[in-house]
Amino acid sequence: MYQSVIETIAESAAAKSSLFTRSFTGYLIHSAMAGAYVGLGIVLIFVLGAPLHATQSPFIPLVMGACFGIALSLVILAGSDLFTGNTMVLPIGAWTGKIQWQTVLKLFVFNYLGNFLGSIVLAWMVSEAGIFSSESSAQFLSVVASKKMGAGFWKLFLRGILCNWLVVLAVWSCYRLKTESGKLIMIFWCLLGFIGSGYEHSVANMTLLTLANFAVPGETVTWAGVARNLIPVTLGNFVSGFLFMGEAYWWISRPEKLS
Repeated sequence: MYQSVIETIAESAAAKSSLFTRSFTGYLIHSAMAGAYVGLGIVLIFVLGAPLHATQSPFIPLVMGACFGIALSLVILAGSDLFTGNTMVLPIGAWTGKIQWQTVLKLFVFNYLGNFLGSIVLAWMVSEAGIFSSESSAQFLSVVASKKMGAGFWKLFLRGILCNWLVVLAVWSCYRLKTESGKLIMIFWCLLGFIGSGYEHSVANMTLLTLANFAVPGETVTWAGVARNLIPVTLGNFVSGFLFMGEAYWWISRPEKLS
């Protein structure tokens, strides 16, 4: 049913593997670009959300969600390598025989590290630039980061699953759609759903929580808190990308008769 899309995704996985084999540095840079692009989206929505938070506006989720599409738009249309999207792409490459599972594991590790590297660099630049130096923006950043770091493992895990289900739906749709305008529309809706609902995205949190530690460190904003958030969120992101999207669509599209 979706064989042509599966084949396209598998070729994309093979291209990622080829870049990794040809140039490890190139692959790391490509991954870092994705972390930075998502970070640019985070900075934008928190700058826009800060004055709304100061007035206790009920429209914060709507405004922030409506503007976060810039993140995945840059990742996909400009080109870069995002871990959360790869939780679907790379396994499909392995299931179709385009790449080996040991390659998938290597790519996951260095893709994640590259995303984190780009996020850290972007967060440091934003902090040094004083973007969150005003009282309202610093308070908003601190409040959100504290809540994310203090949430329980199970809640963060489930929010991670729900988040990446939407993000990878956007990625999947972009492989199916033929026009840039169609891709942008799907990215807009899926990311509005993710931000507006309050779900958790590991790469977005890399920038947000690192930036909070640079700009507004405190008792409830710590580096240990970054780990407490990212571990369950990353696991949740992986489950939905791998199982709910990658394996589900691959299973549906297998050419042989299903048992």
